Amino acid sequence: MSRRRTGSGKSPRCTESGVEPVWQGATREQAGGHFRPRINTVQLGFSAGRRPRSFRPGLLGTIVATMTATLWLTTPAAAQDQALGLNLGYFAVRGEDTRIVDDVITENLSLFAFALDEFNGGSVGAEWLVGTGEFLEVGFGAGFYQQTVLSVYTDFINDDGTEIPQDFRLRVTPVTATARFFPFGRYATVQPYAGAGVGFFNWRYSEVGEFIDFNTFDVFRDRFVATGNDVGGVYLGGVRFLAGSRYSAGFELRYQVVKGVVGIDQGFLDERIDLGGLSSSFTFNVGF
Repeated sequence: MSRRRTGSGKSPRCTESGVEPVWQGATREQAGGHFRPRINTVQLGFSAGRRPRSFRPGLLGTIVATMTATLWLTTPAAAQDQALGLNLGYFAVRGEDTRIVDDVITENLSLFAFALDEFNGGSVGAEWLVGTGEFLEVGFGAGFYQQTVLSVYTDFINDDGTEIPQDFRLRVTPVTATARFFPFGRYATVQPYAGAGVGFFNWRYSEVGEFIDFNTFDVFRDRFVATGNDVGGVYLGGVRFLAGSRYSAGFELRYQVVKGVVGIDQGFLDERIDLGGLSSSFTFNVGF
């Protein structure tokens, strides 16, 4: 049995499944109009919540190959120098007022008890940097971010007072090709810069736990998973401090604009997911 939450206190989370509550006086409209049906995996022919990938892998290869060929054809060999860059930082997802209109995470805020900034978390990455003269530099890099957010229904609990819990998990692995411009040169002691590029974003989003079927008003345990590979824009700026002829350290801000499809027909509460956000990172480069 279930009932609408009363008072401001929350009961401890419950991880047990098999509870089949009866909605007490709550209609689908009172519950916010949300509907999460059970997914028949046999009829769909693939795992619940997972959409087939539609991205063509050759696109990124074409972009990277074009930039690389341009780099070596337009720059004398003597003017090229290289470095390996490492970065450690913090990724903050886009705020609610700037997210896309059909974003599944924003829609979840109206039904589940969690904060959007709980998706913020640590990020790591590495980048191969190639100088193309005194003022320009091209970079090819990869990164990793993953965050899990714990949630419960905001307005409903089981009749025995226990919560109906879920875990929301987002993972993004970007591969990027960027170009940086150094207005004071790449050999100055202090090197401010700005740049832009393109990213290939491999991502996975899942909702795992206990959910309410608003057709039968039962609580059931399930997992909804969406994956994708999408291309988006990357905009960056920062500053480096030269330490000798081979080493430099600095700070960089990187903003990504990218979105993917999760699918209402796969059991999610909205069609797409906004993967954009701002990364703030400390950088360390070693020349070779």
